[in-house]
Amino acid sequence: MHRAYESQAVRRAEEPLLAAGEPLMQRASYALAQAAIAYLRRGGRVAGSRVLVLVGPGNNGGDALFAAAHVARRGAAVTAILAGKVHAQGREAARRAGVTLLPLDGASTPSLRQAASEATLWIDGLLGIGAWGGPREPLASWIAELATMKAGGSSAHVIAVDVPSGVGVDDASLPGPVIFADETVAMGCLKPAHLLPPSQYACGEVGVVDLGLEAHLPVEPAVVALEGGDVAGLWLIPGPNDHKYTRGVVGLLTGSERYPGAGVLSAAGALGGGPGMIRYVGHSPEVVRAFPEIVPGPGRVQAWVIGSGLTELDSAASTLDEAVEHGIPVVLDAGAIALLADRQAPQSVVMTPHAGELAQLLGWDRTRVESHPVAAARHAADTTGATVLAKFATSIVASPTGAVYAQAGAPGWAGTAGSGDVLAGLLGTLLAAHAPAAAEDGMPAKLAAAAAYLHGHAAARAAGTSGGSRGHPISALDIAHALPTTIGAILHD
Repeated sequence: MHRAYESQAVRRAEEPLLAAGEPLMQRASYALAQAAIAYLRRGGRVAGSRVLVLVGPGNNGGDALFAAAHVARRGAAVTAILAGKVHAQGREAARRAGVTLLPLDGASTPSLRQAASEATLWIDGLLGIGAWGGPREPLASWIAELATMKAGGSSAHVIAVDVPSGVGVDDASLPGPVIFADETVAMGCLKPAHLLPPSQYACGEVGVVDLGLEAHLPVEPAVVALEGGDVAGLWLIPGPNDHKYTRGVVGLLTGSERYPGAGVLSAAGALGGGPGMIRYVGHSPEVVRAFPEIVPGPGRVQAWVIGSGLTELDSAASTLDEAVEHGIPVVLDAGAIALLADRQAPQSVVMTPHAGELAQLLGWDRTRVESHPVAAARHAADTTGATVLAKFATSIVASPTGAVYAQAGAPGWAGTAGSGDVLAGLLGTLLAAHAPAAAEDGMPAKLAAAAAYLHGHAAARAAGTSGGSRGHPISALDIAHALPTTIGAILHD
């Protein structure tokens, strides 16, 4: 499980270590230097390589200066651009190591551009966890210039110190120009910007330097990303005394005569998770034909999946209200998400909106949702009381209380019609299997994150991208069919 902590919690965790005289900056800068040296070695050799170090006034700048000294002593030609009043001891260490020091106020745009264009490696230590609201002048213009060079095809490798300069550390926003990194050396622990979109896309590959913060961090992180072992730990392995009723019964109110395929896909997703039984009360004529093991008609269930492919919501509204009254978890997908526009729900109701559906529910412009997906998911959870599994390239799970979950790993091939129907069905199975505990605070969010993890990794398995290849096109049914083997893989890993 990956855990990320907000900047204030990180600063509090550092305080007792700094008071005890722990050399946090020395450890951080040495790890940063090792990352830089490792990259230069992959490209040939360290000696003679040109390195540009961008130094801000905070601790990130101090880390960068001490790292610059380490790299210069290995024979690299290092230039450091100094923005403002930088760490004095770090500056002196860099000077003694032969680093060329160039104050930002004395550097022209051409000189910066030349230094950047000649360097094979940039180390970005301009802004850290103390920065809020995006870069300000004069840094904003310099960051924009470097960002333009990087986006325009610069071959320089960028290593960010803790976080890329310009990202919203806690809210994961991109409020201004940002230098996109190829890798980020996170100091002490992960921050929300490393796991949440859109800032995570600016971080590249993230590695964490252990600074001994763990014992001083809060019990509850701000952001969590489940891994395979976490999902395996949630899985209930049936024993000799289990039967179809103890393993979870899922009710599906999905599909219609107009959209029969949505019912089939939600059923395929639910079956892929291994339920004890599925009861189908929708109006798709294809569901029982496709899956004869599904039982048509009403009966007792442990979780409902409502909405995929429905064309009228009267029966959906009454089913939702009855389920909430009896404490039965519910997944609301597609059109049924609109039912939460005028009613409050418990956390055991999980909605699964894409950006357009989330925008419609909140009354936001879709562009605003896509630019601030975390804020949108949190706002939807706060205003409705429900758990939100927002479907983006990185799925976001938010509830009115507890951490936000961020589940990446799905290939772009997963963006295909019906993929969300499969996810809704799978989540229904997980909720049913864990009933009645699935209605407890925090559990719906964790199960939603587990469903997103499995769905993404099943898509990767189906598309052939698990080994890092480009993969190939897939359909939603391909994802559903890959679920059992994906589950088996994590259980045996």
